[in-house]
Formats: sequence, structure tokens, C-alpha cells
Amino acid sequence: MELEFRGGAGEVGRSALVIDGTLLLDFGMDSGNPPSFPVGDVDPEAVVLSHGHLDHVGSLPSLLSGDARPEIHWTPPTRDLATVLARDTLKLHGVTSNGPARHGGSYDCPFTEAELARVSQVSETHGYRESFEVAGYEITFFDAGHIVGSAHVLVDDGDTRLLYTGDFQTESQQLVSGTTVRPDADVVVCESTYSDTTRPPRESIEAAFVESVEQTIWEGGTVVVPAFAIGRTQELLCLCEQHDLECYVDGMGKRVTELFLRDRNREFLRDPDLLRRAKGNARFVTGRDGQRKRIAEQNTVIVTTSGMLHGGPAMTYVPAVRGHPTNKIAMTGYQVEGTPGRDLLETGSAEIDGRMMPVSAQTEAYDLSAHADRDGLLAFLESYRDTEVLAVHGDRCQAFAAELSEDGFDASAPAIGETWTSAD
Repeated sequence: MELEFRGGAGEVGRSALVIDGTLLLDFGMDSGNPPSFPVGDVDPEAVVLSHGHLDHVGSLPSLLSGDARPEIHWTPPTRDLATVLARDTLKLHGVTSNGPARHGGSYDCPFTEAELARVSQVSETHGYRESFEVAGYEITFFDAGHIVGSAHVLVDDGDTRLLYTGDFQTESQQLVSGTTVRPDADVVVCESTYSDTTRPPRESIEAAFVESVEQTIWEGGTVVVPAFAIGRTQELLCLCEQHDLECYVDGMGKRVTELFLRDRNREFLRDPDLLRRAKGNARFVTGRDGQRKRIAEQNTVIVTTSGMLHGGPAMTYVPAVRGHPTNKIAMTGYQVEGTPGRDLLETGSAEIDGRMMPVSAQTEAYDLSAHADRDGLLAFLESYRDTEVLAVHGDRCQAFAAELSEDGFDASAPAIGETWTSAD
């Protein structure tokens, strides 16, 4: 078995792993400005997707240009999420059925409406533990506990068993239970996003968030919670429902919440009834006729995109609440360096919608990550002490691999463009 790392090695973003030139695992994009995409040309017979986040599926439709029609295999929620993300990418860049158009004079969208339409023609969905054959390999999905429908991918060619972890979480969340599976493997390609971070138990982080929100509401303030649309928004809605907190939800998170509750996706939820109640508790914002500004004046919780304050309805809510110290802005996801969200936490000011704004409202951060922390990664890998480990998907892959090696693992960290070959 030969692995080619076309993206996501030594970095977070644009994940892409080619096996023997014929099977592709993930095909994402880094949504920076400008964005980046997997390197080199790929022409796979089939594509297998681990989960529906942009850095793992964002470039997928571009594989269907020209005469190319590789099979696409994923879980039902991953298929639905990838479609939502692709349509949002097309909208963002002004792409129509006539082809890609420049957006703000910056860069081209990596695919067209026609290429996205072809995805459904070659798509096949699978549940967890339902092995299937593709391009000469036996593939099995296992619940990775990251987001709804996320999967560890086990690839077996008859001689070598590769476990591609994708992104995973070992602690249970509101939407999904933490991963517990440890399938036998000869080599593990393992994410390492938070290999240098140790968090308190998730329950204590959630409790601190709820207590802070309740205090602000009791004092008469408004809480704006910037949140990623996929997973984080729904987690927060569930917390609000469980603690009888009135809340609004705005942005793409509305569509994703409805998507998760479709019949074909409900079995991938830890507690479908909880999310159904959470949706009923939340008020969905249409954004018409100044609605957002009126909501921002209320004594309530507003869960909205974007999670890092670089767009979305948050561009209305944050300016509206920033001037009063009774109000609160609660960040619930990682803030990439250079984003307005990171600037706000570090300096108390941020560039919002083209204007630098000082913020008098309280700002707080809660690490509700859907990734395993260092302890979770090590607990997962403990089952693979006799297995070669390749560390990817992180800012310190080399350091993590060295730490694993010092602890007795056979570990390394490939670079983008490098190839790994199994022993004969």
C-alpha cells in the first residue's frame, strides 16, 4: 500500500490522502484568504469522505470536472453537509450555472454548479460498520464521535489495514457519543490538532458556560454566541434547552439543525429527541426588516455564525451589543490567529465588517472543541503501540510524532507531497 499526502500533513486544512493512486480519502480546502487546495493532480477511481467539514470535503465537486466521475462514498449526514457547504461556497463566490465568477476580484471558486450537480449521480451512502467494496479495497466506517456522521475509515487491501482516523473526539458531546472503537490496523494516520492541549472535563466547561450566560441574562444583558454552523450551533441549542434558556439561532446553523433532524440522519444522533426539543426551544431568525437589531436589544441568547467573526449575521449582532458592559460575547470555538475573534479576545477590539471596533461588552472563551485533546489522543493511540502511527492534521505534527516516539511508538509525521509505503 502506498500513501501520498496531498494536503493536511503538517497543517490543518485541505486534507487529502491518495492510496495507490486510485483511492482518495477526503478532499478539502483551507478557507483562508486566499484559500488553498490539495496539491498536485488527482484522478481517483473512488473517493471516501470522513466527515462534512470544509477542510475535508470543500474541494470535492472539482473532482467531477470533464469526463471524470469517481464514485463518492460517505455517511448520509456527511453527504448532506458537504452539499450545504458546497452551495454556500458557490453563493459566496457568485458562481452560477454558467461557471465560476470572480468574487470581489480575489480568486476563483474551485468548482461550478454543474460539477456540484454531478455529485448526487455518483454518491453512495453507508452506515457505521457496514463494510463495502470500492476500487479493490474493503472499506468500513466507524463512529468517530467528532460531528454527526463523522467516521474513522478502515481501508483493507488484503495485505495492509490502514486506519484513517479523520477528526475524532473521545469525550461525549450533546449530539454524538465519543469514539470507543479501536479496529485492528497495520498503520494509523491520526489527526493531532490538539496534541498540546489538555482540557477540563467537557461537563465542567458546559456548566461554566451555562452559569455565565444565566448570570448575564439575570443582570439584564444580551449574550451573543458566535458559533460554527456545523455541530457547535446545535450543541449550544441543546444546552439552552436543557437549562431553560431562551435563544435565537441565526445563519447557516438553522439549515444544519434541520438537516440533522431528517429521518436518514437521526440514527447518527446521540439523542434525536434532545435536538428536536432544542430546535423547538430556539427561535429561528429570518433577518428581515431589521429583525436582528431588534433581537440584539432583547434580554436573550443569540447563537449565530460566523464562529470567528469574519462574516455572517454576527456582523450585525456584535456591533449592536458591544457598547454595554452588561452584555456578553461568548466565543465557543478555536480562534485562528489573525481573525477578528482572536483579536477581540486578545485586545478587546476587532475589525467587524470593515471597521475597527472597541468592545465594552464582556468577552469570554469556552473550549467546546469536537476534537480530542492530548489526553484523548494518547488514550486512543494506546491501542496502537505496536502499530505504525503517522501524525497529520495539526500545527505541530513533527513534535507530536517525536513525543510518541520517545514513549515507544513507531511514529512519524509526513510532509505534504511525501509518500509512505508499507513494508513487504
